Amino acid sequence: MAPLLPTLHDPSPIRQYDRAQLQQLADEVRACVLDNVSRTGGHLSSNLGTVELTVALHHVFNTPHDRLVWDVGHQTYPHKILTGRRERMPTLRQQGGISGFPQRSESEYDTFGTAHSSTSISAALGMAMAAKQKGEDRHAVAIIGDGALTAGMAFEALNNAGVADCKLLVILNDNDMSISPPVGALNRYLAQLMSGNFYAAAKNVGKSVLRGAPPLFELAKRFEQHAKGMVVPATLFEQFGFNYVGPIDGHDLDSLVPTLENLKHLHGPQFLHVVTKKGQGYKLAEADPVAYHGPGKFDPSIGIVKPTTQPKLTFTQVFGQWLCDTAAQDGRLVGITPAMREGSGLVEFEQRFPDRYYDVGIAEQHAVTFAAGLACEGLKPVVAIYSTFLQRAYDQLIHDVAIQNLPVVFALDRAGLVGADGATHAGAYDIPFLRCIPNMSIACPADEAECRQLLTSAYEQNHPVAVRYPRGAGAGVTPHLTLDALPFGKGEVRRTGKGIVILAFGTLLYPALVAAEALDATVVNMRWAKPLDVALVNEMAKSHDAIVTLEEGAIMGGAGSAVLEALQVAGLQKPVLQLGLPDRFIEHGDPVKLLSGLGLDAAGIQASIEARFPVEGTPLS
Repeated sequence: MAPLLPTLHDPSPIRQYDRAQLQQLADEVRACVLDNVSRTGGHLSSNLGTVELTVALHHVFNTPHDRLVWDVGHQTYPHKILTGRRERMPTLRQQGGISGFPQRSESEYDTFGTAHSSTSISAALGMAMAAKQKGEDRHAVAIIGDGALTAGMAFEALNNAGVADCKLLVILNDNDMSISPPVGALNRYLAQLMSGNFYAAAKNVGKSVLRGAPPLFELAKRFEQHAKGMVVPATLFEQFGFNYVGPIDGHDLDSLVPTLENLKHLHGPQFLHVVTKKGQGYKLAEADPVAYHGPGKFDPSIGIVKPTTQPKLTFTQVFGQWLCDTAAQDGRLVGITPAMREGSGLVEFEQRFPDRYYDVGIAEQHAVTFAAGLACEGLKPVVAIYSTFLQRAYDQLIHDVAIQNLPVVFALDRAGLVGADGATHAGAYDIPFLRCIPNMSIACPADEAECRQLLTSAYEQNHPVAVRYPRGAGAGVTPHLTLDALPFGKGEVRRTGKGIVILAFGTLLYPALVAAEALDATVVNMRWAKPLDVALVNEMAKSHDAIVTLEEGAIMGGAGSAVLEALQVAGLQKPVLQLGLPDRFIEHGDPVKLLSGLGLDAAGIQASIEARFPVEGTPLS
């Protein structure tokens, strides 16, 4: 049979395909995903698991007139392939290429931009109600995973949607695995639903008996779609006001297509429970979906191969080791993660201290207030959370932690630019949004060794402290295995020059040192964005002609702004150049190239300083 995928430039022809063609298309899409991700890196397991569901949705619904909203969106590569972006897949997650997540600016088929979990039901409900208000006949479909359904925002939306009279379909893509294993009562409930032997046996017997009589078989399938409540009574979702259908096999187009067709014509909010398998169709990913969740480049015929040379120690690994070492010395320490055990470096901690490890699911707000409760009772919580995800718990950070001045340590992974994941995952705003909160402190380690020391400094405080560090490795400074702290709120002069002083916050200290050699500038490793080492800033201002602040974070309201505020209070007037992330969202790409493009590498720092304060420097090659 001739290939179908090369002839598709949009999903409209899919609506005319018969069942055999749909299966062929699914097989071609799966091969396309595997081929491209193996070349570019990206999310693999989740995308292999949604191929048939994606094909069925574009077959049944009139996209983009009917709205598809994908939760998180890291499973939308099949959707991108079917919606005119197949030829651009080799540019996936690369600078100037297509995003690894849905983007409204990229395609009309990406109806809502996502990348953080648990937003899809709210957005789809908004679209469905807008269609009703405008008198437009369209469906809105939210596709959400079982991990994402653990978040409070998803339940807030379900609670609202259950009483709404609109064309909303919520599809639970139940693959029994988020990035970290899903946790909590809801996950256990779903597992019980799926393990119902009576339901499975009844379904299979009915199909085998009636398959020889097509009209009766079809009638039985339709009955089955409406009878789930009798087999699995009083489901949670029916209590929310939804018509619950499922669970059905998310890889079986013979089940998916007629079920979606039937649901399309039912009135009121609908809930479809489909069961899929991450890594479906690629045995290595099926066997280890965590390893193949977001692999780099690899050979599909061989799979992921561990590097022969020992990779550099990452900041995440430094944090994980510090957490274990500190827990061994202090029985009060507890570790908390909102469903990012692997990404935040807590695997070993969970193994060694299972009774002091808490994965609260994709529930950042709960994680922070839960930590506050633990701190009230004399424990020492460490919340391991990505910088970009802490934004979701800002209210809890202020009201539940800071106002009560509780000693919670926030280990902010992925501070600064994160590369291929793009603007949604960049930790660009933590310094501005944290430093304006009373009682909060912010540490900015310059390298791996300082990261360990500043984590200890943070842990020793009796108030909330955040330690921000980037993704991946840094300068390669090996940490000492002791738990020595650095002085609280104090920086250090790393190079003495003349004329210009560079105040560096975080890992950009090292390119600053290179630029300073050419400029003969002084370089200060500030270490703390709050409390700012005001005495050191004032000393540098009095002994230099100009000041440069440098940070891998938003310039507006950032550490450079703190320096300006301190100078104003001291009545010191010196020209100041603020270098950092500009007032725009930085898209995906290679982190080194992104920093270079923003003038935050050594050559760019030197060029910016020379442009603002003409000096006789030595050009960097």
